[in-house]
Amino acid sequence: MRSYLDFEKPVAELEAKVEELRALQETGNALAIGEEIARLEAKATAALDELYAELTPWQKTQVARHPQRPHCLDYVSALITDFAPLAGDRKFGEDSAIVGGFGRFEGESICVIGHEKGSTTEDRIRHNFGMARPEGYRKAVRLMEMADRFEIPVLALVDTAGAYPGIDAEERGQAEAIARSTEACLALGVPNVAVILGEGGSGGAIAIAAANRVLMLEHAVYSVISPEGAASILWRDTAKAQEAATSMRITADDLMRFAVIDEIIREPKGGAHRDPGAAIRAVGEAVAAAFQSLRHMDRDAIRAHRQDKFLAIGRIAA
Repeated sequence: MRSYLDFEKPVAELEAKVEELRALQETGNALAIGEEIARLEAKATAALDELYAELTPWQKTQVARHPQRPHCLDYVSALITDFAPLAGDRKFGEDSAIVGGFGRFEGESICVIGHEKGSTTEDRIRHNFGMARPEGYRKAVRLMEMADRFEIPVLALVDTAGAYPGIDAEERGQAEAIARSTEACLALGVPNVAVILGEGGSGGAIAIAAANRVLMLEHAVYSVISPEGAASILWRDTAKAQEAATSMRITADDLMRFAVIDEIIREPKGGAHRDPGAAIRAVGEAVAAAFQSLRHMDRDAIRAHRQDKFLAIGRIAA
């Protein structure tokens, strides 16, 4: 069953009427209602186009968080063959908020690391809603170092509200683990590509997204803090999250303009949650092109390319 966001109410009402008419048509209790169904469908499509053509940053945040949006494991299942997940950081334990392993992408070996939010209530709890503890980032470092050793490119699939802020995570060195993971990304001698699938939250995202090429889905968001968090700090009022989202420049268009990301991947009409298959295919094509653009570089050139990319962001911001 499709889940609608608050601002999608006009579309929800139209599509509900279409479903009612379809049910009536199937029972044979109504005649010649095909034209009315077509009219309402066209009206719903036009309303959806109008809504998504002018989404505010806060509305994009809601779309990025949509529970039916495809998550990391959906992309892995569709795009990666022979995937072998690896678990544990060899220091403390396993963290299911970050999944990772090795497989094949378009016939070539690849290392995949990503945040998994989960699709059902049970999955969300098991994956801690995609918010990783230190062992998750230390697992990511272990996988990146292994990929580097065997000269295997790294793909990062980012979708997290941020690193887990619990006391246990802080006790085990959350900040240090995030810093080490970011350092491992920057030190790779193999190409790495990151895709912001939904939320790209703070250090929890950048820890695996410090890549040669950073791609971002059209309605994803990428920021140093959530709009609610920013509102609580700046105004001591989370109700101002909408205002914070607008001021923070967290959308793909803004970040492309600031050169924080390298490419925007267009989503299906109405967002990735309406057509997950099309969204996954679009990501696959963009990732393939990104890796192809880096294929000719040797290890030193890969590191220099990555270094220049992030240094340029600072120069632009200055």
